Amino acid sequence: MAAPEPATPSLAELAAEIRAEESRLRLGGGERAIERQHGKGRLTARERVERLVDPGTRTLELGIWAGWRMYDEYGGAPAAGLVVCLGTVSGRRHVIIANDATVKAGAFFPATTKKLLRAQRIAFANRLPITYLVDSSGVFLPLQEDIFPDEDDFGRIFRNNAVFSAAGLEQTAAVMGNCVAGGGYLPVLCDKLLMTEGSGLYLAGPALVKSAIGQVVSHEELGGAAMHAQVSGTIDYHEPDDESCLVRLRNLAALRPPDGEVAAPFHRVAAVEPPPHRRSLRGRGRQPRVRCPRLARVWSTTRASTSTRRNTAARSSAPRRGSAAFLSALSPISIGRCGRRTGRSSFPECCTSTVRRRRPGS
Repeated sequence: MAAPEPATPSLAELAAEIRAEESRLRLGGGERAIERQHGKGRLTARERVERLVDPGTRTLELGIWAGWRMYDEYGGAPAAGLVVCLGTVSGRRHVIIANDATVKAGAFFPATTKKLLRAQRIAFANRLPITYLVDSSGVFLPLQEDIFPDEDDFGRIFRNNAVFSAAGLEQTAAVMGNCVAGGGYLPVLCDKLLMTEGSGLYLAGPALVKSAIGQVVSHEELGGAAMHAQVSGTIDYHEPDDESCLVRLRNLAALRPPDGEVAAPFHRVAAVEPPPHRRSLRGRGRQPRVRCPRLARVWSTTRASTSTRRNTAARSSAPRRGSAAFLSALSPISIGRCGRRTGRSSFPECCTSTVRRRRPGS
């Protein structure tokens, strides 16, 4: 007697199986890897996205099945170790790309590169700004020959950074953990770069530096947040932790133009003819700022007497104007600060100016 055929699962059973698998994929590297991430004082990729987007808004995650069962011999790469979401940040739609550090320390698999490039194409086609939450150890070395060589592989990411910048699409990156080797180029090519305390941004870590050239250097000296903020000037903002960094990202997003508008890399303002009364200041002597009442009276008297003598033919030379005429009304000696006598005269106690006149004929 033949064995009975297994029952075909119903559509409801298949849907429940898919939802259960998606729940496992959202855990990334698993519960133990999440605990290690929290032990470092850092959030996971999906926790960062959840805190970055506006509360109460719907977030659409893309490509959660990328890399599914492709790298089982290496322990797997759930969601290709990358979280890509469409979300609203400070009222503006964004493409958010976050490395999942619970999956092989956020290393790039071939599927990771393809997923990131597809997210960039979606952003470019819809004219959306991109926010990168970087926490990656760089390329997954056992598969590096499948990541670099083609025109639509790893190097294409940096080409897109430059093209997006020329098109006026804003890119913001926040280094919130590791940023090593080839992955270090992406954040540096963005318009704004943030970095949290304890993170590292360098092409090679301290161990590789020691083995290559024998130099012993610490993590912070090589590429820490303080070094990049104070020495290299690579980053724009140095934040103490993930929470403050996400708040800064929201504040920066609020400065962007509304959805559908692209900020130009520069703008020009048409020249405007100045008002007639500002075209020339020639002949417009300004009264000096004199606080002393006595000197103010001398100034006003001098201006009046100068204007009456201006056209007098008896004067052998043209009268001095402005502050020169004002000083001529004072005694023919040097004048110092208030209350400080110089010769036979001094300023009153209320004067705060320091003036020195030329002697007649000098």
